[in-house]
Amino acid sequence: MNEDFLIRIDGRMEQAGETDSVELMTRGSFVRRGGSFFITYKESETTGYAGCTTTVKVAENAQKVTMLRFGPAASQLVIEKGTRHLCHYETGYGSMTLGVAADEIESRLSDEGGQVKFSYTLDADQDIVLSRNLVTITVKRAERTPL
Repeated sequence: MNEDFLIRIDGRMEQAGETDSVELMTRGSFVRRGGSFFITYKESETTGYAGCTTTVKVAENAQKVTMLRFGPAASQLVIEKGTRHLCHYETGYGSMTLGVAADEIESRLSDEGGQVKFSYTLDADQDIVLSRNLVTITVKRAERTPL
């Protein structure tokens, strides 16, 4: 995997009246293929998913974002406007199926990078919302340092 891009991820989770935030800056790859943008990076011990690789697939029309984590803690979340998806999510304590519903998706991605913002809710049953999650991913070409 070419790691020619800097990827900044700002995430916020609202749960039971409390808010938890996380910021991650890493190197990874960014490409456009088949009507979607693909943001790929390696997880680390800092994120709690060492040994995993995450790919965020963003549809060019900003209707759908798919987050795929490959490795020991595999998961798949599909965030799509107007559709609730049942998705597999691996935790440190076992796997579970969660309902995922998009609140909003805004994409300003181009071949050179850009930004995607999306928010979604996770539920264990349609009536029980576990959390609301807000994510902003900024992608820009990494500066090349001379040897």
